[in-house]
Amino acid sequence: MEKFKAGMVLGGVGDALGFRKGRWESCTSGRKIQEELESLGGLGALKLDPDQWPLSDATLMHMTTAQALITDYWSLEDLYRELVRLYVGAMVSLQGRTPDPTTVEGCVHLKPHNVLLAWHTPFNEKGSGFGAAAKAMCVGMRYWQPERLENLVEVSIETGRMIHNHPTGFLGSLATALFASFAIQGKPLGTWGRELLKVIPRAEEYCRKTIRHMAEYQENWFYFEAKWQFYLEERGLEKEGQNKPLVDNRYDADETDKTYKRWSSEGRAGRRGHDAPMIAYDALLIAGSDWAQLCRRAMFHGGAGEATGLIAGCLFGLLYGLNQVPSSLYQDLDKRERLEQLGEALYKAASAEKSIDK
Repeated sequence: MEKFKAGMVLGGVGDALGFRKGRWESCTSGRKIQEELESLGGLGALKLDPDQWPLSDATLMHMTTAQALITDYWSLEDLYRELVRLYVGAMVSLQGRTPDPTTVEGCVHLKPHNVLLAWHTPFNEKGSGFGAAAKAMCVGMRYWQPERLENLVEVSIETGRMIHNHPTGFLGSLATALFASFAIQGKPLGTWGRELLKVIPRAEEYCRKTIRHMAEYQENWFYFEAKWQFYLEERGLEKEGQNKPLVDNRYDADETDKTYKRWSSEGRAGRRGHDAPMIAYDALLIAGSDWAQLCRRAMFHGGAGEATGLIAGCLFGLLYGLNQVPSSLYQDLDKRERLEQLGEALYKAASAEKSIDK
């Protein structure tokens, strides 16, 4: 249970650090961000509070998704209706937090009063952003057991495509949900990327079964897989048994930015559903249990640090708990109590389901 709570809380910490009230969100240089951090006294001197280090809309959407997942739903359709209701309601609380335009636009197409089609939204050419990936770790926490993989695939895709109805967007939510489940299961980190590519055919099969937008999906499906295949080859992780990443020793802030831009689709690292989980995963692989190094790679780079920070922070918490992290970073964190409550409730919901099965 403690690691579930740590996952939710450290996701918030990673988001707040990468966001810095919108200031670092728009900075394109990791070196400048890290120099500014040093001028504040370094990571260890920071005290995160709701005024100066608020959560961005990404964590609020993750919390909203978690809220739906802990309700007492009878069927997945009931869960999707509840998600629609909560997502539409969340648009009010996102005011003043510079919400992602795609998220706002996507919510407009949700139909909370249409019982049958509430979560059926049109294909969205602009729906390839990180928003779906950044709110799906809780799906993996709810359905973390290997025997729940079918639920994980379905729920991560549906939660993703409600607002980001594009394969690059909703396959990102599959990736982060899957990685969260792997963290809880204790799967070796070096295998996660390969395992993701093995699960993607299940996602395609599910989408075919639902008979929605397959023509548009097929035109865009290959991109996500190709980018991940390229990443695994670059890090020397594409073959079974290769679990240690190949990393250049000169991997400083500038090199990090160059590498991340190469993985991106438009030169803005972490903006899309394929590279936000990729950057978070890469940072975890290289940093291990070193929280400070994780922050340098996942939160303090010249890209969407709030999204990559949220994903990496959550996965770090699920893997290692809070012990490696200075308490000043989470003691007064924005909405910390609620994040802990959601982590505990997700743990109980997942455990209850397992005991019912037995």
